[in-house]
Amino acid sequence: MLTEKDEELLSILRLNARASVSDIARATGVSRTAIQNRLNKLENNNVIKAYSVVLDSAYTSGLISSNVSLKVKPNLRQNICIALRKVHQISHIHSISGEYDLLVTIQASTLEKLSEVLNMVCSTEGVERTNSAIILDTIFER
Repeated sequence: MLTEKDEELLSILRLNARASVSDIARATGVSRTAIQNRLNKLENNNVIKAYSVVLDSAYTSGLISSNVSLKVKPNLRQNICIALRKVHQISHIHSISGEYDLLVTIQASTLEKLSEVLNMVCSTEGVERTNSAIILDTIFER
């Protein structure tokens, strides 16, 4: 179970994963040693699995994003996911319910690159059918 200070620490890290232990300690009113111990505990308990980069909207607004639904052969699903994780332009892979099995988000710098990645996804062994939708505008993002 997480304490209120743990939640506060996680909130700070969500805003800036590169915040220093000193900065977090100052912001929470807790000692550096206590913050480092909490971080170690959260990492060891797999509450914090990784630290990541949040891209600036000035950069991402120049990317073309597409959601691609995939119908896959069930016995090849794991292999397909392993292959797709290696594609740098794929930012998300979700398992979904309904007619399709996976939802993949692709972010590419040009339409040509998007088309290239879509062709690669479609030709992946075990992918039976796809349905693509280019994202025109993001109304809300948290």
